[in-house]
Amino acid sequence: MAHLLAAISSPPATFRPAVGNSLRLTSKIEAIRAVSVEEIPPNAVRRKRDSRWRGGFSLGVDLGLARTGLALSKGYDFRPFTVLELRGQKLELRIIDIALKQEVDEFIIGLPLSSDGKETPQSNKVRSVAGRLAVRAAERGWRVYLQEEYGTTIEAMSDMVDRGLGKSAREGKQDAYAAAKVLERYFLESGQRIELVLPKQLELQEKLKMGCSKDSDYCSDESDLLIIWNPPKPPI
Repeated sequence: MAHLLAAISSPPATFRPAVGNSLRLTSKIEAIRAVSVEEIPPNAVRRKRDSRWRGGFSLGVDLGLARTGLALSKGYDFRPFTVLELRGQKLELRIIDIALKQEVDEFIIGLPLSSDGKETPQSNKVRSVAGRLAVRAAERGWRVYLQEEYGTTIEAMSDMVDRGLGKSAREGKQDAYAAAKVLERYFLESGQRIELVLPKQLELQEKLKMGCSKDSDYCSDESDLLIIWNPPKPPI
């Protein structure tokens, strides 16, 4: 069982994969604790363990400078959903509204790292948006995750060509298809390379814990657990 290593962090903090099939919560200051995947599996792990498991939808998010693509998935059915041409608070509120209507309980946001896995100027912007979205999501007990997305745009373009979509159709849907590829990678990897974006507010952390208590089959009863990881047809 994981132990509490420290209790100081700066927002936003994230769970990062660690050796030995576990995740480590990290921040710019220092690590807080290591948490086993066995303790708090995300939807991808739950689905892998039990194909009959029924939970909320996962919402894939491909954040861009002008457009944001969204996709939905429950298990291995990845569906491009829509593309939003919004920014800032309007974008965040619209994503939350869609999540509520589509019965989403986790967000999988594509993280644009370089080909060698390093941070980029765009990845820093994505982390900033993800941090703000995580606060709004945690108020409802929902989790926000970051999934490395390198190459998903090219994969999405290839997928659309294979489906016979013309150039004009591809221009309007590419971001949503890219979001679907982010979800596909997340589920194919069973969430092993994902980061949980953690609000620093203790009351929001408590709400995340409460979200886990609704499913005793997959959650730990350890009283000192700091964070619990729980990690309609599309209109286009």
